[in-house]
Amino acid sequence: MVSPTIAVLVPCYNEEAAIARVVADFKAALPSATVYVYDNNSRDRTVEVATAAGAVVRRMFADVEADVYVLVDGDDTYHAASAPDLVAKLIDEQLDMVNGARVSSVQAAYRPGHRFGNVLLTGLVTAIFGHRTEDMLSGYRVFSRRFVKSFPSLAAGFEIETELTVHALELRMPLAEVPTPYKERPVGSVSKLSTFRDGFRILWLISKLVKEERPVQFFGIGALILAVISVIIALPVFRTYMETGLVPRLPTAVLATGLMLLAFLSLVCGLILDTVTRGRREMKRLAYLSLAAPRR
Repeated sequence: MVSPTIAVLVPCYNEEAAIARVVADFKAALPSATVYVYDNNSRDRTVEVATAAGAVVRRMFADVEADVYVLVDGDDTYHAASAPDLVAKLIDEQLDMVNGARVSSVQAAYRPGHRFGNVLLTGLVTAIFGHRTEDMLSGYRVFSRRFVKSFPSLAAGFEIETELTVHALELRMPLAEVPTPYKERPVGSVSKLSTFRDGFRILWLISKLVKEERPVQFFGIGALILAVISVIIALPVFRTYMETGLVPRLPTAVLATGLMLLAFLSLVCGLILDTVTRGRREMKRLAYLSLAAPRR
């Protein structure tokens, strides 16, 4: 039986100090795999160092054909020796994503602010889309071909992990999470992650994903807020009308009526977009099911 082809995808930005070790470690851990480095317009010698180490530099999912894809950050913080186990779990259990959950006792490797942000954002996503992961922002994952070819990547930067997780949850893909060692960066490598800036970017992406994947809930909450404000504004006007038969505060009455109309419009928008979302999800599901599950 022909062994599945494996592609190791290494996105990186200004990782001259770490990329050679990452390429060498994953070539050693997965000798049959091809290592592809995805360079995000680095300003240092990342491309030259990666090429010299034996990697192929090109775009990620769009250009790479394989049966199994290993995605890992190029900062040399993830455990390359765990890759064979992650790949084996994906194939043996016919999963579509195996997430390498980070385990580290070194504070410099996984700073408290990043830990807290990860827990907060992971909790928010799992509360909305389903609780099936403990480390949503891990940069170490293994995917099946059908996951990759049904994934319409729109995000950039550190938001990509959130989009990958939501894609798996929305299509009800079989997935697993395996604890993997996580270490601090090598000397000369600097983290590009900004706790607050990137945290807010991920929050913004989550809100967009809720709007696109859960439009009834998203617009329903807006409708509820508008309706409650409308009722609060209208109550004094209604009380005065019941007592005197007059509406002395006509602008307030008009405002309350307008807010209630907006509430109904928001709810209708959510219901209409829910139909569109369902159709789009079915198309992605069909693209996903058109490919076979990974197997040896």
